[in-house]
Amino acid sequence: MLRVENITVCYGNVAAIREASLMVEAGELVTLIGANGAGKSTLLKAISGLLPLAAGQIYFEGRAIGNTTAREVLAAGIAHCPEGRRVFPQLTVRENLDMGAYLRRDRAGMADDLKQVYALFPRLEERRTQAAGTLSGGEQQMLAIARALMSRPKLMMFDEPSLGLAPTLVERTFEIVAEVRRRGTTVLMVEQNALAALDMCDRSYLLETGRIVSHGTGREMLDNPHIRKAYLGG
Repeated sequence: MLRVENITVCYGNVAAIREASLMVEAGELVTLIGANGAGKSTLLKAISGLLPLAAGQIYFEGRAIGNTTAREVLAAGIAHCPEGRRVFPQLTVRENLDMGAYLRRDRAGMADDLKQVYALFPRLEERRTQAAGTLSGGEQQMLAIARALMSRPKLMMFDEPSLGLAPTLVERTFEIVAEVRRRGTTVLMVEQNALAALDMCDRSYLLETGRIVSHGTGREMLDNPHIRKAYLGG
């Protein structure tokens, strides 16, 4: 479904991603792990069309999407749930959800998806008329995920979905990610909680200083001595 081929992404003259390649098959849950500053979020932003490529190419369902606009990437079927949630604070919960579907014209399908989102996140239905900026951190994370789902994506990218959440909410967030995948949406997830990410994924890639240095199944990565020492506490 997604193929990233030898991409380089720069901030000015500094390469944040260097010749990175990865692939995601339809139906998979693939994770990107690595330390802060390794380039994980940068890679997702490049896939989303938010950052230009200095080299390489990105293909989605066989079509080159590198250096296209974020709107075109979303229209192709890739939704991005960003780090820090980034809800529209002055808009209501319902208005945020409507924004997630702004490229769609299938009113009946949108209504059905709204019902499914409310079934997955009952709290959002309870707070549908409340300003998003007044929600708790966990509720805003739910809203960010729900907003992305309203675009009916083929591939959903999560950037640090558990960041800043209480332990009980972290567990619930990972359950939601797994449920999104179970319902048929392919998932690419950046997550600093390497143990949780590797435990739930099909395959994973390790980024270090902008380069992909290791990849394998979740079990293979859990058993990798370097990863265990550097990212899993030994």
